[in-house]
Amino acid sequence: MPNVQPLYLPPVYQDAVDSGRIILRDGSTATIRVAQPGDLPALRHFFERLSLESRVRRFFSPNLPRDELLAGMADSSDPHDQLTLLAFRIVDGEERIIATANYSALNKTTAEVAFAVDDTLQGKGLGSLLLERLAVLAAQHGIIRFWAVTHADNRAMIDVFKRSGFQPRSKWSGGDIEIDFSVEPSAASAERSEARDRVATVASLRPFFKPGVVAVVGASRDPTSIGYRLVDALVTHGYQGVVYPVNPQAQAIHSIRAYASVNHLPETPDLAMIAVPRDGVLGVVDDCAAKGVRAIVVVANQFADDGDEGKALQQQLVDKVRGYGMRLIGPGSLGLLSTDPTVSLSASFSPVLPPAGHVALASQSGAVGVGILALAAQRDLGVRDFVSLGNKADVSSNDLLQYWEEDTGVNAILLYLEGFGNPRRFARLARRVSRVKPIVAVKSGRTLGTSDGIVEALFHQTGVLRADTLEEMFDLAQALTSQPLPQGRRVGVVTNASGAALLCADACRTEGLSLPTLSTGLQNWLAADLPPMARVENPVDFSAVSPPGFYHQTIQRLLASDELDALIVIYVSVGLMSDFEVYQAIRHSMAEATARGIRKPVLICWMGGAVPALDALAGINSSGEDLSAAPLAVYHSPETAGHVLGKLTAYSEWRAQPPALIPDYEDAQTEEARSICTRALTSRGAGWLSSAETQAVLRTMRLPLGPGGLAQTGEEAADLARRVGFPVAMKWASSRTHKTEAGGVRLNLVNASSVRRAFKELHHHYASRDRHELEGVLIQPMSRQGVEVRISMTCDPSFGPVLSFGLAGIYVEALDDAAQRIAPLTDADAREMVRAIRGYRLLQGYRDLPPADLPALEETLLRVSLLAEAVPEIAQVELHPLFVQAQGKGCWIADARIRVE
Repeated sequence: MPNVQPLYLPPVYQDAVDSGRIILRDGSTATIRVAQPGDLPALRHFFERLSLESRVRRFFSPNLPRDELLAGMADSSDPHDQLTLLAFRIVDGEERIIATANYSALNKTTAEVAFAVDDTLQGKGLGSLLLERLAVLAAQHGIIRFWAVTHADNRAMIDVFKRSGFQPRSKWSGGDIEIDFSVEPSAASAERSEARDRVATVASLRPFFKPGVVAVVGASRDPTSIGYRLVDALVTHGYQGVVYPVNPQAQAIHSIRAYASVNHLPETPDLAMIAVPRDGVLGVVDDCAAKGVRAIVVVANQFADDGDEGKALQQQLVDKVRGYGMRLIGPGSLGLLSTDPTVSLSASFSPVLPPAGHVALASQSGAVGVGILALAAQRDLGVRDFVSLGNKADVSSNDLLQYWEEDTGVNAILLYLEGFGNPRRFARLARRVSRVKPIVAVKSGRTLGTSDGIVEALFHQTGVLRADTLEEMFDLAQALTSQPLPQGRRVGVVTNASGAALLCADACRTEGLSLPTLSTGLQNWLAADLPPMARVENPVDFSAVSPPGFYHQTIQRLLASDELDALIVIYVSVGLMSDFEVYQAIRHSMAEATARGIRKPVLICWMGGAVPALDALAGINSSGEDLSAAPLAVYHSPETAGHVLGKLTAYSEWRAQPPALIPDYEDAQTEEARSICTRALTSRGAGWLSSAETQAVLRTMRLPLGPGGLAQTGEEAADLARRVGFPVAMKWASSRTHKTEAGGVRLNLVNASSVRRAFKELHHHYASRDRHELEGVLIQPMSRQGVEVRISMTCDPSFGPVLSFGLAGIYVEALDDAAQRIAPLTDADAREMVRAIRGYRLLQGYRDLPPADLPALEETLLRVSLLAEAVPEIAQVELHPLFVQAQGKGCWIADARIRVE
């Protein structure tokens, strides 16, 4: 067995590791990029501004560094030798360097690292952020260790290394301290990186959700204008802070004094709602920055959604916002809400305000956002926060996931997504957040562009509950926010209508739930208080005119039983009894079970009449609790109840699994595999590797190449066939064509002469089809044992490496029986992929086929995933066919292709 260790991956950033936005510990932002020769004057100016103490700590001298040294720092053209990262902010209208981080190679694997931070920004985590990214960049270029030397009293730099999550070793050297450490990701470094990112992101979003002062720029006295409606919403819905309308043409708006500009405000707003026309937005951003505003929402559209000019204007907006250290929602946002009673923020021009509650909502569409709020109000679903993201030029759903993860007032997160922006970062964050809070997502555009199978795989791997419609999203949210998660798949159904119960049972079984027959003892207990015609096996079915007490007693006894994990209660109103009394009986029985410590979900299907109003259900149980406060999940069709319960059960099972492992195989030579690919790229450019290169890559990864090999001549082929053992198969060694379809395969060659003859035939046939020279032929033993499967990897431009697994052969391909997952695969992903295809029965053992070696197959999937992560130059991998032998006998690759770009 190979030695397997957990693989810890470097952070996934919203932008790129070497450029884009960073968020400091205080929530302010900056931009970073790699230094260029043209940065020399700015570098000189930066070090001139540093205090003497900071210069001594950086250069061991109070003197300014020589231009030769600065010129070297500004030249990052050879990152194997040295690289400098620069952080920028806009100060007094010009872009300034506020921090530098640099590594300089001492040898092929070790580099000296040093950094400097503007004196006014020290203590905000800039050094840690730059060190983290510098380590990732160094590892990408073969540097695996950092070394540094610093004065013993330079506690700030020493603390940066200690808090980095790396494992620094230090020693005294003539009064100074030398520090060195590996830059490869570890459990500690990954944990620290996530914590830094989470703390900074939450701090950066806090001004949006908990502002003490809000400015509405573009406020208006016209009641039909957006500017007026924003002010009106803030005031009318009881915002707990201060509102400042900004309009140079008005003295007062909504009976509140107005100001000519943000610069004239008597205090600094935490949040600015910018409701001016598009062409005036940039000027307002400048004013907000000068005043010290930390968060802005831009309502105007016609930015990136309006052609090249709009895209250029949006980029200018983003550059300004990031340069000033601010955060932005929009452009094209209809605003945001927070029902936190300490804030009561309604900074939106939506005509609908939902009730307060514990659901967080985000929409990438303003129009859909209005619809979502209307649905929430209609379904009486309590909302904690709502954000209309607009063009998500800065703040995205990824940021919101981190904020709501930390908000104890949020119990569930609902997302309407039109795109992911950074799917790999979404996957990393969603997998973590789903462990503690459910995420329900509607992803539009199933028929546009991106393969919906990849989106499905992303949600499945990260525990996100996918809803096909907005209605379904709210169906799921009702249950998630009102009921505990089921702890198993055993469902009981209580009904007064057998037809509805049958529909419910069908829906449950479709979702993989079971309706077990109740035990004799439980049936007798139930039957004792029910009429003789009642059925008590499961579903428990009494007549349409049964009194409310039947529901109360039956629900109590079924919830108390250890034979069921969840309950669906169906009531069909036929007008012969009080709907109110039935509803009250159901509600009271649930509340009383909860008071006794029973934690099982109960979903209600209410058909044929209106659900009684909650305020009519007041009542006090034996513990003195208000029974009308017990939350319910009510649906109007039995199929919906079964479908929702099935999704809740699948989510509960996902959440209960222990955290999965991304394995790192110590015998896999990933650096050698990448070297083979980069040499091929350098010499020939993008394209398929040769057969010899492909086999070399597979060998470095210890992927199971089959017996046999590559032959260049007929005699070599005959000798190889003798060693392999007759009969053998011969196929073109060519990545350019599909061998079987092109006639490039000969089977059942039983002796040396037939091998030589086949070699000539294949050479002649290939020459008649392709002007390129044949690389040779592959000789392999004939094998009729095992199951023929295929594994492929394609690098999607948005999602990165995507693996696919299925049975091989043209009939299977036509049936599209394949499982997809996004790399990196965990051990759980590999197990699921193998078992997800309809053809899995063949791998379990079918007729005369013995059970296949599933562990060997799963390991092959995991090694391909590791290859895709370690060698970003690989764009495509095809292992087809791969023969899976009987248990304990492994598997082997009969043919393979690898494409690089």
